[in-house]
Amino acid sequence: MMDFSELMQARQSVRSYTNEPVEEWKIERLIEAVRLAPSASNSQPWKLIIVNDPEKKDRVARATYSTLVSFNRFASQAPLLAVLAIERPKVITQIGATLKDREFPLIDIGIAASQFCLQAAALNLGTCMLGWFDEKAIRDILGIPQKVRIGLVLTVGYSDEPPRKKIRKKKEQMSAFNNYF
Repeated sequence: MMDFSELMQARQSVRSYTNEPVEEWKIERLIEAVRLAPSASNSQPWKLIIVNDPEKKDRVARATYSTLVSFNRFASQAPLLAVLAIERPKVITQIGATLKDREFPLIDIGIAASQFCLQAAALNLGTCMLGWFDEKAIRDILGIPQKVRIGLVLTVGYSDEPPRKKIRKKKEQMSAFNNYF
């Protein structure tokens, strides 16, 4: 079992998947990772939709690319998709968001998605977070109400690519003590 530092090193965005299906017990663990994610005022402003019906999964995957934008075409390979829809947060969170000019639900689904992806990596699954998609098409496919926004689509499956070296800024470029610079 990996410790947390090893897990963060191992997790990468996967853009090539095998056709091996994701086991139900692993899907349950992914759901639990999102369920336990922290959120502002414990609002839990998300609905996680697991898309494993092959026909629906293919339709949702096709809604993440087009003839003009093809960089998400790999989504069709993934045996499983997860859609994170943004629900209305608690009233106290809405008030705080307005007063502080913060989009707490966006922060919250980012945290939930991160926990989902780290749990997937711990289960030897690959993931990729997609922010480019046809929101209306996915809403129609999955029966998501018009007033509910879709925050992210995640591809999930067994990676068919080798691990890559992570390229990140040096710690001095992305962190500081006591001042911005």
